[in-house]
Amino acid sequence: MIGIGVVSRSFPGLTNAQVASFLADNGFTSTELCFKNADADYWVYNGRSDLSEMTNERSALIVETYRRAGIDVPVLGVFTNLIEPDDDERTANLAYFARMMEIASHNGIPVVATECGFRPGARGINADTYEADFARLVDSFRRLCDLAERHDLVVALEPCVLDVVPSAKRARDFVVEVGSPRAQILLDPANLIANSTEDEMFAHLAPHIAYLHGKDRKVNDAKGRIVGDGDIDWVRFLALYHAHAQGKPFILEYVNSDNVLMVRDRVREAEAASADHGSAAAGANKEQA
Repeated sequence: MIGIGVVSRSFPGLTNAQVASFLADNGFTSTELCFKNADADYWVYNGRSDLSEMTNERSALIVETYRRAGIDVPVLGVFTNLIEPDDDERTANLAYFARMMEIASHNGIPVVATECGFRPGARGINADTYEADFARLVDSFRRLCDLAERHDLVVALEPCVLDVVPSAKRARDFVVEVGSPRAQILLDPANLIANSTEDEMFAHLAPHIAYLHGKDRKVNDAKGRIVGDGDIDWVRFLALYHAHAQGKPFILEYVNSDNVLMVRDRVREAEAASADHGSAAAGANKEQA
């Protein structure tokens, strides 16, 4: 069975110890750690925060809280703005990212993750800025991948239909253009389903996947939804996961304490159906042979 994780920021009212205990008690195996909990609130979406109080020693206490509970921490979530047009602001964002990479390296966390970033109020592809934004993102990633080489980390980009890397094919192009094995992809199917089928996601990205999000979306929605409430064919997606990304962390997003167990069960049901479908298809092929 697929190991199911949950992003730690799904439970902002709980301490990290409470989150770790909840995950362990309910059969989850991993977390994308974001410092967005009651005892350590530093995570700022599309921005940055003052990390001066997040020493290596303090971060280690948090990470070990999860590991002692049997919860793997394969990812540290950053999610800052890497296309920020102001040079000084982007430099500050990259310095913030570099500090998060130091924390990840200190704690043996192999992946740091981010989106492209965006201008508040002007998110998406704009013909007047697209080429410059894409080039700026490539440049930011090349700088981060140089640091990742020193720290032995992977930097994972989460592409999205709302951003300058809006499809699976474009995400592959991006990785190729960055030109470093340290640049990989956080595959969130909800972010690509409007532009890419489930099969296209894996056809383009299978060799480049660092980990995956479990999230859904209606193809015309701007916001994501929990697994099962959107247009993704989860039976097909999970069959493709087992064929092309077996063992990669699969981490639920957009859940909360009220619905996360239901979502976990939805994933298990879809996974069981994907296995049954695969067995039936294999039997049919054998009979034809």
